[in-house]
Amino acid sequence: MTGRGRPAQLGAFLLALLVVVLAGCARIPISGPVGKSSEGSAGNLNAPVFLPAAPQPGASPETIIDYFYRAGSGYEDDYAVARQYLTQASSVSWKPDQRALVYRDARVVATGTENVYNYELDVAYTVDADGITTQSPEGTVERIPVTVTQVDGEWRISAIPDGTAIAEETFKVIYGAYPIYFYDPTFTYAVPDVRWFIRNKTVKAMTSALLAGPAPYLRGAVASAFPSGIKLARESVPVVSGAAQVDLTAKELTETSPEDRLRMQMQLTLTFRSQPDVVNVELRANQDLVRVEDNGSVLPPVQDKSAPSRQIAVSGNELVRYENNRISPLPDMQPVSALDPRFPAESPVSQTAAFLNESRTTLYSINPGQPARALTTRSTLSRPSFSLNDWVWSAGPGGNGATEVVAFRPTGVAEGASVPSVTLAPAWLAGRSVKEFRVSREGVRALVISEQNGKTRVQVAGIIRGGDGTPRELTQPTTLATDSNPDQGAWVNDSTVVVMKGAAAANVTPELLSLTSGQPQQLAPWPGLVALSAGNGPEEIYGQSSEGIFQRLGNGWSPQIKGPIDPSYPG
Repeated sequence: MTGRGRPAQLGAFLLALLVVVLAGCARIPISGPVGKSSEGSAGNLNAPVFLPAAPQPGASPETIIDYFYRAGSGYEDDYAVARQYLTQASSVSWKPDQRALVYRDARVVATGTENVYNYELDVAYTVDADGITTQSPEGTVERIPVTVTQVDGEWRISAIPDGTAIAEETFKVIYGAYPIYFYDPTFTYAVPDVRWFIRNKTVKAMTSALLAGPAPYLRGAVASAFPSGIKLARESVPVVSGAAQVDLTAKELTETSPEDRLRMQMQLTLTFRSQPDVVNVELRANQDLVRVEDNGSVLPPVQDKSAPSRQIAVSGNELVRYENNRISPLPDMQPVSALDPRFPAESPVSQTAAFLNESRTTLYSINPGQPARALTTRSTLSRPSFSLNDWVWSAGPGGNGATEVVAFRPTGVAEGASVPSVTLAPAWLAGRSVKEFRVSREGVRALVISEQNGKTRVQVAGIIRGGDGTPRELTQPTTLATDSNPDQGAWVNDSTVVVMKGAAAANVTPELLSLTSGQPQQLAPWPGLVALSAGNGPEEIYGQSSEGIFQRLGNGWSPQIKGPIDPSYPG
């Protein structure tokens, strides 16, 4: 049996993995038959290549199984080395690209059935055929059944599930995180959907993933210009003289409008921005070039929507504007000091603001020229957050104690009139208390930090809206890895958030969590940070302690101003 400490006699079969960095000319096809892709390296031209060991004479069943999975790192020539470990029939039927199990540790275990073994994995995460990554809780074990048989006196694998298994450290070298792009429902903003692909197969993989649609946590929250059912007409996306030739099924493509085709081209262009060998995109229908004309009616989507430069804060028990290290009154706002305002938020598109009271039990909104109005009262509430269409969000226990997410639209509502509102109760928040709910800049996603039994999760969910923009549902979220137990956070850009656990009497180390990385990035610690805000990028991160407001500067923090508290960028 092969275990965590493999027997010394297997040393004869060990062949070290040789990493070869491709530094020569790119192999970009000029022409080729319709069918299996021969583009090879279209994508990252300097992707590493692993050359794994071929089967050795006399190897035991355990060794054959173990080294078959090790050979899964050798993706060149359609996993030619790995297929040598299979019988002829299994070699033909095995589909390695269906999923990748990324493991921390692995071993071969006998099952008690003759010639049947389990490849037992401590799984870190799973990557499906479209590059969607799902993290596994610590201690997740998966057993892959493997059947072996003898062929000409040598053991070979005769039955194996589709997919590969790959060690976590090897995965980080071979695979990379790449955003593919969808639209918000109004086709105004570009929304990244981060996928993981083998580094030198990215152009084809990105295209297939884009046509298959968004990841589950964005499904229903984003839009695509590609119609349902459209597919690649050939299983390759060659890059010729810098042009990615995306050959689509003719019927679906020709039935689309000129505006839709332009949006398709824009969607692909954004998606391929990470590919150095792709300069432009050509749409083709069964290899015939399709003209894409821009008549000025379709605007390019806004990528990474920026936040206004100002922040809202509380100073002297009133709402103030904090900008350029100075504070000033909010224009035309009535006093709110009697309400003990804390944790304010400001709309990014209007002058509407919102805040909680000191005890975090009541959510208020305020419009210029009107007194503040109470929107909801609960035992505790998360600080408010505005979306682009002026809905303000918070979360807290409902009447029966279950966690609810609430949204109100107070902008433009006359004094004394009823404020439109929505109450959502996602099943995945059952039993959890929401510490933070922050809507992304483009309004399609929400950062949700929730706690149960002293442990928190940092997640991103999609916001599904009706045709009039009214929130309808939150999608099942995706989870971000964190090394801490944060209770607050903010969006830094369209794929990164900053989080921390505030502590007035201890050093606090904020973390950057990215959809493009499985590893948190710790920022410099600072004593007594209790509040956090973020503008446009990692250099516009602010923390607040009893000593004042501090801005992140390089690998440290720079003192700003003392007095205002709870600063927050619009949104």
